[in-house]
Amino acid sequence: MYTDHSRANDPAVCTTPNITDAQRQQLDSALRVDQAGEIAANYIYMGQMAVLGRDRTLKPLIQEMWDQEKKHLEVMDKLQVQHRIRPTLLSDVAKVAGFGLGAVTALMGKEAAMACTEAVETVIGEHYDESASHLIHRFNADCSFSQLKEMESLPSEHPSIPLLRNVVREFRDDELEHLDIAVEHDAQQAPAHALLSSVVGAGCKIAIELCKRI
Repeated sequence: MYTDHSRANDPAVCTTPNITDAQRQQLDSALRVDQAGEIAANYIYMGQMAVLGRDRTLKPLIQEMWDQEKKHLEVMDKLQVQHRIRPTLLSDVAKVAGFGLGAVTALMGKEAAMACTEAVETVIGEHYDESASHLIHRFNADCSFSQLKEMESLPSEHPSIPLLRNVVREFRDDELEHLDIAVEHDAQQAPAHALLSSVVGAGCKIAIELCKRI
């Protein structure tokens, strides 16, 4: 719906629900991280393509995953505007760090590049899964009993809520598919795989916490 221009005036893609301040803060934090993550992912694949783009086997594989990330970012940018989310101030840092991470691991070899993808997509997939479980599900995790009773009496959810839930689930599944592709293409055969995965994964988790706040 976010990429179909004929649906641009649909309430699900151009309006936002009336939620509590606490829920607003939670939504703001989660979508800010998601948008920053998609920015970084795009630049990771850009860095990989810059180094491995001449490999006839890897080029179409990287391009396919990169194309999905481009779609993710397009949708996240629209969600950021729709829900009036304050973008992270670290967007430029995400671009530089993402490109550097993609290029450096690609220079270490195709296995290291795939190990980078495996580690990054593991963390991003976990974040999307957490969003689906704790943020998207009816926005009622922090409601009082009276608020819950009031919500139960409403005829239906705001139309953006089920759409947002589906977007998060779809993107989570895409990221986990990228993880599987990386493993299938020898990610775990990278030199010092465990160390590389730990360092990249830890960096991603630190970035998530920073983007939640900045």
